[in-house]
Amino acid sequence: MTTVSPHQVVITGAAVVNTLADDLASFTEALRQGRTAITVRDGDPPVAGAWLTDFSVAQWAARAAPDAAGALRAATRRCAPPATTAACVALAACRDAGLSPERISAAALVVAGNNLALAYHSGAWSQFRDDPGQTRATHVLRYPDSDTIGVVSEVLGLRGEGLTVGAASASAAVAVIAAARLIAAGTVRTCVVVAPLAELSELEFAAFMQAGAMASPQAGVPPAELCRPFDSARQGFVYGQGAAAIVIEAPRPGCRAYARLIGHGQRLDGAGGAGPSAEGQAAAMRAALAMGETDAAEVDYVNAHATGSLLGDRVEADALAEVFGGPGPLVNTTKPLTGHCLSGSGMQELVATLLQMRHGFVHPNRGLTHPLSTSVRFAGRVAQDHTITVAMTNSVAFGGINACLLLRQPGGQDE
Repeated sequence: MTTVSPHQVVITGAAVVNTLADDLASFTEALRQGRTAITVRDGDPPVAGAWLTDFSVAQWAARAAPDAAGALRAATRRCAPPATTAACVALAACRDAGLSPERISAAALVVAGNNLALAYHSGAWSQFRDDPGQTRATHVLRYPDSDTIGVVSEVLGLRGEGLTVGAASASAAVAVIAAARLIAAGTVRTCVVVAPLAELSELEFAAFMQAGAMASPQAGVPPAELCRPFDSARQGFVYGQGAAAIVIEAPRPGCRAYARLIGHGQRLDGAGGAGPSAEGQAAAMRAALAMGETDAAEVDYVNAHATGSLLGDRVEADALAEVFGGPGPLVNTTKPLTGHCLSGSGMQELVATLLQMRHGFVHPNRGLTHPLSTSVRFAGRVAQDHTITVAMTNSVAFGGINACLLLRQPGGQDE
């Protein structure tokens, strides 16, 4: 196949399911309003989160894809939430892109994240411990992450390449980079990139709490105000549940792209553990700018990784100031609205960025009342109109992984 200039790879479809919305129009409105669905779940200890407790494949299909309801129900029967949510958003993104069955069949599928169904694993182990005789043979199909590949490909009728990409909280961004490289190399013309809901079990919640990484519910503090990235009063991240997908393609006649993916960068810190590095994050941003042949001064907007981490937010602010100087682009973070969706967070934020680019606004920095830095141009606490020609999204992960995507307005129809 013919190779494609990396600057010409386009994003033509998108879809999202989270606690705020299950379609793009509703998500756009939630972003503009700065709404959040963060609540506190009872337990010992109680846990704050944006919980997708009421999601139903049947109900989603009845609203979004009634003609595919039977196929969705059949493919996702007895599947864990990562596979079921992935199937829905993948189908919606392909329809948003206007892909023909033939183009879908030849497409590649990239699934973001590893160890996606941790709550399912915990429940299966508990059942086995209590009564080994009740173990289901279907467990051999459901426990690997490849279950999501199989379920999504069945629903879509996709028969091209398929793989999972794991990079912890940077998984979605790294999956998009992998897809862009497949297209630029001419291996495929179309990729469906899916970031499923990432489950946690009680073990992971307890470990995050013990590590001091998660924000704890506090008396007198509304749940909606617990996630406060870049704020001096931040106390950790708030978990979120959601799935999102994009379609990324070589240009084709008549397609209406959200944006061109003109650059990307991924850099390692050369160190394990959870400690972030401003040097590594700055290197990833500069790599994306260099690939996109874009000066830092041209960037209009950055969707930051910022989670509310005591150390991580400070390091990211330092990295942004180093790359952009002042006054720099407007910076916000979507996590106070959706929660931190872990391996899928970068896809939630990429879709949020595409919608802000298309509709010309920047969503509020909810919870930001006392910014930790004056060297970064943070968006305010209400939405503001803002023309975004060039945008950047950042993702950072345990293991010293830094990833950056650089987007530019497509400039009309792509041929």
